[in-house]
Amino acid sequence: MHRHHLWIAILAATATLGTTAGNADFIDDSNVQLKFKNFYLDRQYQDDYSARNWGSWSQGITLDAKSGYHDIGGGVQVGTDVLVQHAVKLKGRDKNPDWVLPHDGKKSKDHFGKVNATLKAKVSKTELKVGELLPVSPVLVFDPSRQLLTTYSGAWLESKEIKDTKLTLAYVDKINNRYDNQFRDLTLFAPVKGLKYYDNGEASDGMWIVGVDHQLTKEVAASYWYADVQDIYQQHYLGVNYKTGLGEKTKLDSNVRYFNNSGSGDKLYGEIDNQALSVAAKINHGAHTVGVGYQQMFGDSSAFPTLGGWVPQPYLANWGVATFTAPEEKSWHMSYSYDFSKVGLKGLNTTAVYFKGYDQKGTGAYQGQNFNTDEVNAIVNYTVPEGKLKGLGVQGMYIDVNFANPAKPDLQEYRVATTYSYKF
Repeated sequence: MHRHHLWIAILAATATLGTTAGNADFIDDSNVQLKFKNFYLDRQYQDDYSARNWGSWSQGITLDAKSGYHDIGGGVQVGTDVLVQHAVKLKGRDKNPDWVLPHDGKKSKDHFGKVNATLKAKVSKTELKVGELLPVSPVLVFDPSRQLLTTYSGAWLESKEIKDTKLTLAYVDKINNRYDNQFRDLTLFAPVKGLKYYDNGEASDGMWIVGVDHQLTKEVAASYWYADVQDIYQQHYLGVNYKTGLGEKTKLDSNVRYFNNSGSGDKLYGEIDNQALSVAAKINHGAHTVGVGYQQMFGDSSAFPTLGGWVPQPYLANWGVATFTAPEEKSWHMSYSYDFSKVGLKGLNTTAVYFKGYDQKGTGAYQGQNFNTDEVNAIVNYTVPEGKLKGLGVQGMYIDVNFANPAKPDLQEYRVATTYSYKF
């Protein structure tokens, strides 16, 4: 059965359930939101080749409907989630893809949308989701950083039957990128191979995922995750998180994270040999939050692997526009955030982050040389705290990257996002 026919059948079955009087929980526990997002992005490269520059201004609208659960007997409950996304271009540079709107090689599309659904079933504290997935895990995350979301298709099983423990088993077969309107095969993000706009390289049959998260004590939690993108790469992750109070108004949140990446099966993209170790901590005291982090890549044959489609890896301590994931690259960051609600400006907060990368190995004509990278992020967030516009949010972001590498031009980027959610 074709995928869209399957979802039509699921939605029809769900609608039938919702019309029966015995399914009050299915309706009463549902959550339906209409989300609006106005998004502007402009990236300027600091070199003589102005055609590199790109960006767009778009308006997005998303219907996010999550049903409650209907008991079908035997302790089994079922439900359905539906996510309908659509974006319209208000303005954009047609020559270059901006990884926000689809691009056909000549110009960006004026609009695009996605319609997908998820069938969910629950027994006790174990839940299975089949269809569109929005995972948040060390080995795979959905991406909300642009206009429409990057999502995946597959099956995701999560169990909390064991006290203080979460077990995860998943299989993912497709990705719907943030700048795309359909599911595509999983590939490796490998720009050095000259791949096309959608990273159309050798494709994997799918990705297997296993994860264990355990709360060791009130302050200490540990996680182990394994992922195998078949015939491309496999990944082991081990993380330890420590949270504690340092007095009445001070809190510490720290972590140590380790990734071990290697080739899988037929190694469609060649040998992968990469390990990443990062240590990070944040201290919050009243309105102030200070953060620091150090990260180092090991293995001299490859960079940290990620999926084709610009999939982020926020579980690395130093993930920015520059990524800081080149072979043998070392990096650190410092951040500072201030919550203005402490001085009467409720809903306003600011963050500044400085990244420093060094010992990045050059490639091609610059092989044998090492380069440094500097990146600055300045972020302002404001959410209307009350009144008729309560929940209206505005975010402004400025990014400045200096690669100090002749092969990579410096860049400046501006982002402005305005969001609002209406709950039915």
